[in-house]
Amino acid sequence: MGIFENLEIYDYEQLVFCQDKQSGLKAIIAIHDTTLGPALGGTRMWTYSSEDDAIEDALRLARGMTYKNAAAGLNLGGGKTVIIGDPRRDKNEEMFRAFGRYIQGLNGRYITAEDVGTTVADMDLIHEETDFVTGISPAFGSSGNPSPATAYGVYRGMKAAAKEAFGTDSLEGKVVAIQGVGNVAINLCKHLRGEGAELIVTDIHKESVQRAIDEFGAKAVEPDEIYGVVCDIYAPCALGAVINDETIPRLKAKVIAGSANNQLKETKHGDMIHELGIVYAPDYVINAGGVINVADELYGYNRERALKKVEGIYQTINKVIEISKRDQIPTYLAADRLAEERIARIRNSRSQFLLNGHHILSRR
Repeated sequence: MGIFENLEIYDYEQLVFCQDKQSGLKAIIAIHDTTLGPALGGTRMWTYSSEDDAIEDALRLARGMTYKNAAAGLNLGGGKTVIIGDPRRDKNEEMFRAFGRYIQGLNGRYITAEDVGTTVADMDLIHEETDFVTGISPAFGSSGNPSPATAYGVYRGMKAAAKEAFGTDSLEGKVVAIQGVGNVAINLCKHLRGEGAELIVTDIHKESVQRAIDEFGAKAVEPDEIYGVVCDIYAPCALGAVINDETIPRLKAKVIAGSANNQLKETKHGDMIHELGIVYAPDYVINAGGVINVADELYGYNRERALKKVEGIYQTINKVIEISKRDQIPTYLAADRLAEERIARIRNSRSQFLLNGHHILSRR
């Protein structure tokens, strides 16, 4: 399939190839949709097996950011960058500064941030060449580590999902099974224990599990046991594709709400858990706290204001559930519909404004 044919399928706006021979930069910027505002999405550095794989990943991730930003209520579109290379071996100052100049050349259509394989230090180098970058060092007025904000959003979204499943959003006495206790999940544990929830945790890193036990009185199980534990809420906070043919029959939870990306292995698995009556908080809605937090940097970062916006994930999950009931569809589809309806409203109002403006001018 040709590049333009590929772009037409999901109506991408722009694909930019960036090359700098001296530094070894090979980057692809994908801009999916800017109806709501400039495209915001991180820069991922990865050892792609081919250029086609890199293009596909950039396109897929950019479209995902359009939906994530729209559903979060942000006035931002969706974009993403992938840099082809080994982040442990191929990075250098010249690479990120050259990339910063390419971003500057887009004149604000695209704003980047850190992602897999990139760091705050890398964003600081980009910032040497452009202001269209977020997630830079706090010394420059940035929001710093996004994990606490992401965790707070997951906690708020979990409460909204619990209200639908149990008739109350109180998590006191609820058993939450957390898969993966990294930076986001350890902050989530803090919120959950503060409300009186009971925690069951697992992680491939024993020290992370031990921290959850020591600090929050969590019970630990082996990684493969987490799917079948007796619990009220299952919180995937590590790997994607964990809701699949093998795990769904083992689940005993009434709610699935966690920070992991791409939790459904296939869309059919969203249908399956819906038919089982499990309340699923769509991943890109509930884990949007980080992007909501970093987007506040565009207005001059104010932590109190940013966390107030993150708190609104509770209402967003409620809207998703309302659409699910209204249209009799699973929540993963309802989340897409929420994003699509918002984009369509703005696009239509803009078209109407331009049309009215044309009529006014034509009468003069």
